[in-house]
Amino acid sequence: MPDTTAIARRFIAALPHSHALGMRLEEIGLGCATIAMPYDPALVGDPATGVIHGGAVSALMDTACGAAVMCHAQAGISTATLDLRIDYMRPATPGQTIRTRAECHHVTRSVAFVRAVATDDDESRPVAMATGAFTVERKE
Repeated sequence: MPDTTAIARRFIAALPHSHALGMRLEEIGLGCATIAMPYDPALVGDPATGVIHGGAVSALMDTACGAAVMCHAQAGISTATLDLRIDYMRPATPGQTIRTRAECHHVTRSVAFVRAVATDDDESRPVAMATGAFTVERKE
């Protein structure tokens, strides 16, 4: 059986957008992943408020969800996003790191289902929540 956690770590490290956005893996294993993205003025979507662009938050959430799938024991060696719904609850606080914790909660023969929450320093009020479906590719 492949070491899915190691595969997921290598996958994230190889993604050019994760480097460009400053993402760093904080926790991974057992179908869960937490990835952080520090505040960067280059990622601001609204210069008047300093709020990070929603596209950067979306990329963070998608990456965390994919990592959660890849480290799930039943998921396999590769994944791709089939569907990702993100509900933005509020703007992230300027100057604060955004973290996404994703959990792969169900895996079928060909699809993995994931949910995720993005927060800043105020973990009691989510910045965004996501649900998604991802492909499952197993080694034959």
